[in-house]
Amino acid sequence: MTRHGRRAAVLASSLLLSVFAQTGVASAAAKKPAPAPAATKKPTVTPPTKPATKPVVKPTPSKAAGPVKEAAPTLANRLAAVRTAKTINYYPSNAGWSAMWTHFDAVKIEADLTKAAALGADTVRVIVFPTAFGYPTPKADYATKLSKFVSIADGEGLSVKLTLFDWWAGYSDAAGSAAWAKAVLAPYANDPRVLSAELQNEFDPTDADAVAWVRKLIPGVRAAVPTMPLTLSVSGTTGQAGLTRIRTALAGTPLDYLDFHFYGNSERALAEIRKAQAAAAPYPIVIGETGLSTATGSEGEQAAYLARVFEAAKVAGIGSVAPWTLSDFSAGAIPANSAVSKIPAQYKFGLYRADGSAKPAAAVVKTYWTGQAITSASVLDLGFEAAAGNSPWRPYLAEDGAAVRARDTARTGTWSAKFSGTNRSDTGLPSVRTAPVTPVQPGQKWHAEAWAKGQNVTGTSEIALSWFDAGDKWLGQASSKPVPAGTSGWTRLTVDTTAPAGAASVQLHLKSGDNKGAVWFDDVTLS
Repeated sequence: MTRHGRRAAVLASSLLLSVFAQTGVASAAAKKPAPAPAATKKPTVTPPTKPATKPVVKPTPSKAAGPVKEAAPTLANRLAAVRTAKTINYYPSNAGWSAMWTHFDAVKIEADLTKAAALGADTVRVIVFPTAFGYPTPKADYATKLSKFVSIADGEGLSVKLTLFDWWAGYSDAAGSAAWAKAVLAPYANDPRVLSAELQNEFDPTDADAVAWVRKLIPGVRAAVPTMPLTLSVSGTTGQAGLTRIRTALAGTPLDYLDFHFYGNSERALAEIRKAQAAAAPYPIVIGETGLSTATGSEGEQAAYLARVFEAAKVAGIGSVAPWTLSDFSAGAIPANSAVSKIPAQYKFGLYRADGSAKPAAAVVKTYWTGQAITSASVLDLGFEAAAGNSPWRPYLAEDGAAVRARDTARTGTWSAKFSGTNRSDTGLPSVRTAPVTPVQPGQKWHAEAWAKGQNVTGTSEIALSWFDAGDKWLGQASSKPVPAGTSGWTRLTVDTTAPAGAASVQLHLKSGDNKGAVWFDDVTLS
C-alpha cells in the first residue's frame, strides 16, 4: 500500500459516495486518481501464450518405479501464473504492515488464509520490511517466520507473491539492498510455492536516486533468482505516467511485468486500465491492488466498486486483480511510526470487518473468483432492499431535495426511494444515482427502467442515463417520459439509448425537482 498514506488522502477528497439511511441519504467522499498512455521497448522474457494456473510443471510419470517429483519452476510458467493469479493482499487485522512480522501469529495467519482460500484465492501477496527483518543481513528468526508463512499459505493451496522494500529510502546503499534481497529470496529461487518478487511497493520513478538504485538492484536479484518474475508497482497517484517512466528508465535492466495499483473512478475503470496497458506495453500488467475504503463510502459502494473493476479488467484482458485487503484493521493494528496509522480510511479497505464478519464485497470477490457472473442486479440494490447503510446509490444536488429509503409504499418488497418537497438548481434536478457493473464502450445499446408512483406531483420526475468521457466531461443524457402530474399509480419509466462516441461511463439518475408532492421509485433495471 502507499508508503506515505497517499491513497486515503486522495480517497477522502474526491469520489462522492452515499448511504441510504433509514430516514435519508447521507453522503461521504472518496476517490483516488487514475493513469494515462504510452508504449515501446520489450522486456527480455515473453510469456507463453497459454497461461498456466500454477507455477508448477508436473512431469508425466515414466514407467520406472518411484515417486513423481515436481520439476523446478521456470520463468515462463511462473510469469504465466502471475498473470492469472487470484491474489489477495494480506496483513492480519490486528497486526498490519511491519507488525505482522514483529508480532507474528501463525494461528491467526492460518485462520485468515483459510478464509482467503474459501473466497477462491490461489495466491497471497505479502510485504517484507527490511527494517523489521534486519538489514543488510536478515535475522534468522525472521527468515524462519517467512518460511512458516510460505508453508501456511501452501497448506491452504495458496502461492505467495513477495513484495520487498516498502517504507524504504536507503537508495544510497544499492550493494546492501541487493545482498538483503538475495538473502530473502534465494531460499525460494526454485520453490514453486513462491510466485514472484516485487522489488519495491509503489516505486517512485520520478526519484532519480530510486531509479539509480533499482537499476543496480535488478541484475543482482536476477542472478540470484533467475526463474522468479520481477516487478515494480506504481501507485494510483503515479498511474499511467509512472508506468511509462518505469518502462523507459529500466529499458537496459528490464523487469518481467508491471504491477498497477488502481484506485481511480470505478465507473471509468476500463478506460483507465487501457491507458495503463498502453503505458506499460509491451510489458504485461496485473492490478496488484484495488479497492474502496468503507470509512469514506458505504459497504454497498465498495462491493460495486470491486465488481466494476473486475468486469473492466476482464474486458481489457487482465487476468489478475488483487483486492486490497482481506480484513479491516482494528485500532492500534497499524504501527504508530507510520503515517498510514493516522489516516482513518486505511483501516477500512477489508473484505471482512475487523471482527471477522463479511462485508458485501466478500461475496462479489467470491463470485468472480469462482467463475460466476457478476451482474448489476446482484450488486446495485436496484430494489432498495439493502440494509440501511449498505446501498451503493449516491445523491446528486441533495441540498435541493434528498431521497430517503422509504417504507410507506413499495411496488415489490418492503422499501422504495422517495422524494418529496424538492427544489431544483441551475445545474439540474436533485437525484439519486448509480452506475452499472458492465463497463461502458461507445456504440453499446443501453436500457434502463424504473417504476414510479406519484402523489400530488408537480415539477419534473423522471429517470435519465447521463454519459461521461474518460476525463469525466459530461457528454449528454437520455431521459424517460416524466411521472404524470397529480396522483398516479405505479408507472413504468424507460430509457433506451446508445453510448455516444467518447463515452467511458454512464450514470442512471432517478430525478425529482420542483416537486411539492411525493414520488416513489422502485424495481430498477439497468442493462
